[in-house]
Amino acid sequence: MIDSWNCFDNILDLLLLSPILVDSREATIPSVTSTSPRSTASEPLLANLLLLPRMLRQAGLTISLDQTLSFVRALDWIDITQRQQVFHTARALLVTRAETLRLFELIFLQFWRLNREGERPQGRKAPVAPRHDSKREPFTIATYMAFKARQQDPEIEVKDRAVTFSTQEILQHKKFSEMKPEELAGVRRLIQDMRWQASLRRTHRRITASRGETLDLRHALRQLAKTGCLPPRPAWRRRKIKPRPIVLLADISGSMEQVSRLVLLFFYSISHSLPEVECFTFGTRLARITPQLKIRNVDRAVDAASHEVVDWAGGTRIGETLRTFNRQWSRRVLRRGAVVLIVSDGWERGDVSQLRAEMRSLNHRCHRLIWLNPLLGNAAYQPRAEGMAAALPFIDDFLPVHTLHSFEQLSQHLRSLPSRRSG
Repeated sequence: MIDSWNCFDNILDLLLLSPILVDSREATIPSVTSTSPRSTASEPLLANLLLLPRMLRQAGLTISLDQTLSFVRALDWIDITQRQQVFHTARALLVTRAETLRLFELIFLQFWRLNREGERPQGRKAPVAPRHDSKREPFTIATYMAFKARQQDPEIEVKDRAVTFSTQEILQHKKFSEMKPEELAGVRRLIQDMRWQASLRRTHRRITASRGETLDLRHALRQLAKTGCLPPRPAWRRRKIKPRPIVLLADISGSMEQVSRLVLLFFYSISHSLPEVECFTFGTRLARITPQLKIRNVDRAVDAASHEVVDWAGGTRIGETLRTFNRQWSRRVLRRGAVVLIVSDGWERGDVSQLRAEMRSLNHRCHRLIWLNPLLGNAAYQPRAEGMAAALPFIDDFLPVHTLHSFEQLSQHLRSLPSRRSG
């Protein structure tokens, strides 16, 4: 696009200065007999006027080809040696947005000064003091906003993005188990800033809408009692659309210690993105950490959740903890078609038959059961552990959670869950 603009400017220069570029031996410049005000101006001054659209484009203003051509044609009807005539002509034809008027005035003032300085005889310049020899930055919208700011204006805190784009690309597919501490710190910030969306569900509650499934008879009767006649347009009622509740259960046993804190950050990110989220951890016992993760400060929230868990990096009894969840919490949090996510490697030290029974019960009560296993990212992984093999028949989606890219894939999966369970 820049090359096309430069080419257009060069064509305008050639068309404008063509009488000057002709060799005097082949042709002579005819005497100007036109009565238009343009004939009173010198050709170099007229050529310099083409610099104004270039300066405006370099500052960030949108100047189309039609605008530039209209500006060139309008110069035939004004005295281009008069600053006010050129100013009002350029402002009328080159400025299309009110918020750029001030920027246009500053650029025109700079342009006119350069034009006047170019007509003065060039003499030997005196040496410039070092304090006046600083290289000026290009005049753009950003520099104009900095110029417009005042010292008494409040400072705006800019969030430090220590993780660059190239670093993010590297961390996308690198396994958490292979990362260095500084890389894990960058991943924590990225997981914290992620925003999640859950699939939508149609509730039983109906609301008034412009289009819907059934007529809103209550609204019609209210209008009849109020005005004495039916409304001219019928009102409709449709079922309300809401995101599905999300229930998160994380394994914080010793085998999951390396990724446990990242999982809590993942829980924190979902809790602050969706309205209905319940968070639990389990090792040898079940712990609810939903209130702790609602704290706005992420470090305080994760620390409070960690203090709530008493069996951190301990043993694993998935069957017993799921039994506690099904007996005490499932009726409260699994209503309205909730989606359950379990983050665990599937190592079970308790009764495998109990795990199988509780997984069957949990599967029947939720809309969809998703199991996230950090070991699934290994190409040679097979779910041969007794606990994982017992739970697998009751899982709707078996997904890895070993890289940052796997979290992004999970986000897309949650957003596009089907309204009905297949099979």
